[in-house]
Amino acid sequence: MSKKKWMNMAAIYSIIYTLITLLNSVLYLGNGIYEDPSGNWHELDRAMILLIGIAAFELCTNLPVKPLLLRYVIAYVPSQLLAFTYVWFTGLREPLAKTAYRDIWINFTSLFIILCIINTIVSIRKVKQKPAEI
Repeated sequence: MSKKKWMNMAAIYSIIYTLITLLNSVLYLGNGIYEDPSGNWHELDRAMILLIGIAAFELCTNLPVKPLLLRYVIAYVPSQLLAFTYVWFTGLREPLAKTAYRDIWINFTSLFIILCIINTIVSIRKVKQKPAEI
């Protein structure tokens, strides 16, 4: 992979991590919680889950599989299983919330779908901008 591709991945990772962290903080403050009850581990866990998601997204944008929907499914299933496995391992460190697997499924799937929609739009635009070959 080129240096530009690595820089783009790092930028996307940083932007998404920042937005998710800010949203989480706003939600906590809105509910009257002034400190993250899980502390630094929660931040590290968020970073790891996002890393899994970004790696899955990169996988689905680079797989030579057609149609696009199949490519997304091929990337999503193992990455979601990896996210579940990561959550299971965090349970060895501290007790999991009763909704831990549901929460990771909702959050991971939501972000994955948003990224897939963006990727699909970009792909469609690239096809439309490509000059017709004679």
